[in-house]
Amino acid sequence: MTFWDHLEELRRVLLRCTVVVAVFAILAFIFKDEVFFVVFAPKSSDFLPALFGTSPTIQLINTELTRQFIVHMMTSLYVGVIVAAPYIIYELYRFISPGLYENERHYSMPVVIASYVMFMLGLLFSYFILFPITFRFLAGYQVDAQVENLISLESYIDTLVFLSLAMGIIFEIPILSWLLGRLGILHREDMQQYRRHAIVAILVIAAIITPTSDVITLSIVSLPMYLLYELSILLVPSNHRSL
Repeated sequence: MTFWDHLEELRRVLLRCTVVVAVFAILAFIFKDEVFFVVFAPKSSDFLPALFGTSPTIQLINTELTRQFIVHMMTSLYVGVIVAAPYIIYELYRFISPGLYENERHYSMPVVIASYVMFMLGLLFSYFILFPITFRFLAGYQVDAQVENLISLESYIDTLVFLSLAMGIIFEIPILSWLLGRLGILHREDMQQYRRHAIVAILVIAAIITPTSDVITLSIVSLPMYLLYELSILLVPSNHRSL
């Protein structure tokens, strides 16, 4: 295939992916009640009460005329992308696989699948653990009893999306480390030697991505990051082994 043939094929791949995302986004837009039941579940007082303890249900407010409709469309798009992600990965893999060597093709699909699984695990960790704790802490925090918290719909969605994406990316650490190890850039001995430096970096990153500064939330974010780092050490080949 010529360069222009490859561009034409890429255009077809992107078009198919866009159509599939649009279909799922439209379905998510239609099934609004079901989608926002899931989105708003973490703020409910009975959401995993055994883990977080019960708390009053916090009502969200909207202060802009068009904001609810915009949030509805953007949330539907997010859902469409997440649901269509396996198909998108499949289409992109079909596009690039002819240009891979046999050994690269052998590892590429498992790596892509593992990356998607780890990203979804990060999303689930944020949804079930990190975001509910963060939301309850911030929604109930007051500098003074005279100041009442009124949580906007946009603020709720933005925080949920940010934490979900951040944890999804962080959960890719083992996959990225394995790839760097396969390329000979990273070795197990290096990661073991700089473990203490990595712990400091983990605490700094956790403090940056968490919207609160309390010790509990910081620990909830930094602990899985450290465990992912230790898992990465096991996945990265030793410097004394031939790759």
